[in-house]
Amino acid sequence: MGIAERKIRQKEEFRASILEAAWLQVLTDGWQSLSIRKIADAIEYSIPVIYNHFENKEAILLEFTKEGFQKLADALLEVKQQHTDPSVQLEAIANAYWDFAFDHKEYYQLMFGLGIPACDRVNQIVEMKQMTTVMISTIQEAIALSAHKEADVFLKYHTYFSILHGLVSIQMIEKDGKPGAEHRRILQDAVSGFIKSLTS
Repeated sequence: MGIAERKIRQKEEFRASILEAAWLQVLTDGWQSLSIRKIADAIEYSIPVIYNHFENKEAILLEFTKEGFQKLADALLEVKQQHTDPSVQLEAIANAYWDFAFDHKEYYQLMFGLGIPACDRVNQIVEMKQMTTVMISTIQEAIALSAHKEADVFLKYHTYFSILHGLVSIQMIEKDGKPGAEHRRILQDAVSGFIKSLTS
């Protein structure tokens, strides 16, 4: 391995150690507690060294936001590919979205600005677009098979996303921990009504 390659690898490893320390801090104390000083103390480096790799705390938050949207996009695509009927896909996507939100609560809160300042650039990141593409393409497919082929895809997407995000947000505000079966029944009832409006 040449000197240049070694320097690149060392830089990547140090960047990864910064993110790891930041993530441990978030898991322990929440997003609000995240600070460059605490990260520097955790990895025993000076604050300016951290700034050599990340411009500010927001740059670290953006990195985790991208990671979260990528994980969610992958999860939604995986369940979509397990079914061929768009209506069944929409139900599976809704359940996978719900599970992601409560299995990866720290990511979800950051991704959608729950309890922390929202990142201004969140709508511009590729990973979020990948996640929304899975939803939009499935809705398009459902409309194509329905009697309402003139339905507005983006209106329906916003309705679908509002159902999912709204129910998750309400549940996160109301209580800690993962919701029970009765809360998932609310999700299933709402999604069932949405699919019926889309396909009947």
